[in-house]
Amino acid sequence: MKIVVTGGAGFIGSHVADELVSRGHEVHVVDTLINGRREDVPAEASFHELDVLDTDALRTLFQGADAVFHFAALPRVTYSYDYPEESHRANIDGTFSVLMAARDAGVRRVVYAGSSSSYGTQDTLPFTEDMQPRPVSLYAFQKFAGEEYARLFAENYGMQTVTLRFFSVYGPRMRPDGGYALAIPKFLSCRKEGKPLPITGNGSHTRDFTHVRDVVEACMSAMESELVGKGEVINIAAGRNVSVDALATLIGGEREYLDPRPGDAQDTFGDTAKARELLGWAPTVTLEEGIQELKEEWGIQV
Repeated sequence: MKIVVTGGAGFIGSHVADELVSRGHEVHVVDTLINGRREDVPAEASFHELDVLDTDALRTLFQGADAVFHFAALPRVTYSYDYPEESHRANIDGTFSVLMAARDAGVRRVVYAGSSSSYGTQDTLPFTEDMQPRPVSLYAFQKFAGEEYARLFAENYGMQTVTLRFFSVYGPRMRPDGGYALAIPKFLSCRKEGKPLPITGNGSHTRDFTHVRDVVEACMSAMESELVGKGEVINIAAGRNVSVDALATLIGGEREYLDPRPGDAQDTFGDTAKARELLGWAPTVTLEEGIQELKEEWGIQV
């Protein structure tokens, strides 16, 4: 099949592009390289340095495509707080542009990369897809708006869409640089350099850390399953929440506690029953296994 991956030079997108190539598909990667890296795009894929806001260019590229994976975004809660206009254009207008181009080009299915941040703060755990979203950051709202657009395009135009709500994805190729780096690569980098691990808040907040290998398998199932395509929202999570303090213990080293960041939810924890039912998917990589692999990859004594 012809498959397009927007944001395919980024962390999750490049892993999905790798898997699609390995399965023999014709893969096209779209990326501006603002966050993505050209060297992470598989050599067998066709690369297009293109902004998803260019709907006309997308419409041409999407001709004959069987599926589109939409990962392109300006991620991170704190970035959306600091740069609200830029993140709005990329994350809301960009998603609308992708959906419009896919509709006009007759793409069979769009798989949208949603975010667990859409849940915000809930009264109970774990998070189930029937809960009312309560975004507490601009980024969270932007990702929620994208999945609502995906649902409405399915309902109004009859095109197949499905949203995967990812929970704290980690694994190889995560980057520790920049002010918006995620906890795991930042912790690994500090541990390797002998610096204290920076923890925002008191370390009690929890996350459902999900390995990128499991995420890739969920993406393949979302592309292929005959049980989805009507705008469904599906949690993709490890189904276990771990405190940031406990994560720091797994990585090791001294810690320093910093001021909390605006828009950060206290807890995330995803129920995966719907993914099992509709995608036949279940997580396989434990956090302990994933961190052990990363420590070895980073050359950190274990």
